[in-house]
Amino acid sequence: MGIPSWWPKLSWQVWLIFIGRLLSQTGTGFTLFYASLFFVNQVGLTATQVGLGLGIMAFAGVFGRIFGGSMADGAWGRKATLMVSLAISTLGSFGLALSHNFWAFALANGAAGLGQGLYWPPAEAIVADLTTREQRNEAYALNRLGDNLGHSIGVAMASAVVALTGAYRLLFVIDGITFLIFLAVLWFFIQETRVASPVAGPMLAGWKTALTDRSLLVFGLSNILFTTYVAQLSSSMPLYFRNFVGIPEVQIGALFALHGALIGLLQMPVARWLNRFTRIQGLQGSALIWGIGFALVLLTGLSAELGSLPALALATVALMVLSLALVSYNPSASALVADLAPDHLRGVYLSINSLCWAVGFAAGPMIGGVVLDLPQPWVGGLWVLWVATVAVVWGILSWLNQILPCKVNAAASQQQKEPVPLGSAERK
Repeated sequence: MGIPSWWPKLSWQVWLIFIGRLLSQTGTGFTLFYASLFFVNQVGLTATQVGLGLGIMAFAGVFGRIFGGSMADGAWGRKATLMVSLAISTLGSFGLALSHNFWAFALANGAAGLGQGLYWPPAEAIVADLTTREQRNEAYALNRLGDNLGHSIGVAMASAVVALTGAYRLLFVIDGITFLIFLAVLWFFIQETRVASPVAGPMLAGWKTALTDRSLLVFGLSNILFTTYVAQLSSSMPLYFRNFVGIPEVQIGALFALHGALIGLLQMPVARWLNRFTRIQGLQGSALIWGIGFALVLLTGLSAELGSLPALALATVALMVLSLALVSYNPSASALVADLAPDHLRGVYLSINSLCWAVGFAAGPMIGGVVLDLPQPWVGGLWVLWVATVAVVWGILSWLNQILPCKVNAAASQQQKEPVPLGSAERK
């Protein structure tokens, strides 16, 4: 029995990275949606302190991303950089398990952020190294599938652990163990994929090229807003549903498990469907869906306050819409940056893409934390703010559409002319 025609035809190393990410993100799923609830409602930190701690994680990630991109393109290579990142992330997870006050919480978040920052540039660069332009939407979608399927499994398992034992700290220990398992997969099975630079130079020399790429910088403006949206899913939204809508924690866990499962179902079909559109069209569609999803979150809070509609049902619909927003954003964004990057600077270019995530995950939780400490009706203004920013994203993407090279912005289905050997990458 042959492989189905719709099954992604990708390098075996891409599939191994998928497996590793699935394992590690299962551990992250154990903590992703319970961390803010635990440290506010169990440890006794304020929502502002938790938002600040998550912001510290994001700022530490900035330094990791800067050096991670250069290390991945330089003598360290993709594999070694990934292994260092996973080791540091393990320390961060175990540190969170031992945190009993704000300063320990902040320090552990700093270690976790540094590990995450070092991780993303080489992880994304490996995928670009092993794929052609036509394969990248699906290859990045596969990796996001591993991330989100892992999150879904982790959230579901964490909900069971919390319901049965109430042992929140165990969740962080499990997270650290999954990082160690991914590290073992890298050590034994993943090969180095770095392309040697045609001109040797200082470690950070590639940043000069990347920071003068106008198309990349304009995209970064919109990407910061996109990643701020993504940050709301794990920081502001669980607290909002629990403390202002009144949904119990176990039901919140089930909601986000459903959210992750829906992402898993939609990720690959949506990625293939996006191949018929340009990268910009895919991102504009995603922005519109984010706006609709946040409007539904606002409606959920209003319905709970007025008692007019079932809040749980509305929250479910909102997360379903936001699932579609996320799966339409991720492949288009990563593939666009990989298309722009010279082969020997993929780590640095994708580092800038990852820095947008650092900024978004610094600003998003801090803004959300401050607003969620306010009384009603000001809390609902958080979702009004995000809906309003969709117009800004559209304006930036329209500007980018005017300056982006046609080859980079073309629909992948229109670019595909002849078969490319499995696992090979096109050379610009």
